[in-house]
Amino acid sequence: MNLLGYRAHKTSVDILNLCLVRCTHVLGVRYSFKNDYSVENGRPVIIVSNHQSMNDIPPIIWFMRHHHPKFISKKELGKGIPSVSYNLRHGGSVLIDRKDPVQSVEAIRTFAKRIKANKWGAVIFPEGTRSRDGNPKPFKRTGLETLMGEIPDAIVIPVSISNAWKTLRYGKFPMGIGVHVKLTVHEPIDIDQDQIKKQIDAIEKQIISHVG
Repeated sequence: MNLLGYRAHKTSVDILNLCLVRCTHVLGVRYSFKNDYSVENGRPVIIVSNHQSMNDIPPIIWFMRHHHPKFISKKELGKGIPSVSYNLRHGGSVLIDRKDPVQSVEAIRTFAKRIKANKWGAVIFPEGTRSRDGNPKPFKRTGLETLMGEIPDAIVIPVSISNAWKTLRYGKFPMGIGVHVKLTVHEPIDIDQDQIKKQIDAIEKQIISHVG
């Protein structure tokens, strides 16, 4: 995809996710995005967040669109979901087979190189799967460790998401109404290659402590 094509694709993705956010307003869903920090342009970022619902994703893409967010996603989402599956396959994200750890790590390494070269944002949900009741699951660290190791000049941006699980508390239908989804951005972190494990400990603690 050439630069012009990529820009057109990005614009369409941004608009799509804005529309997805707006559609939930019909159900009285509100979004709060709190970000007291700025990240310099020209550096790749790693956005680390807890995961509560598929409705986490559109607000991340929209509110953090200047970072060009790309996702690490399970391969099953690469088909069957209109527009979303296509974007995951062709928009710069990566699909991994969670049953094949070797394939997953290699795919993330290749993804990391693409993020680094283009100075995009890599989005990772280290819990591995969403929390259906809002209570965060322990981090599975291999994917995040791989990203941080492969993109040493990246800035890590921790994000806490609260209440998104309530939009799907009954399953896909009926959706929850009147939910206040909150996204809180925490202080960005420069990667210390000698302290990655300790940094992940701190990131996990920080994210979990702000999940309401």
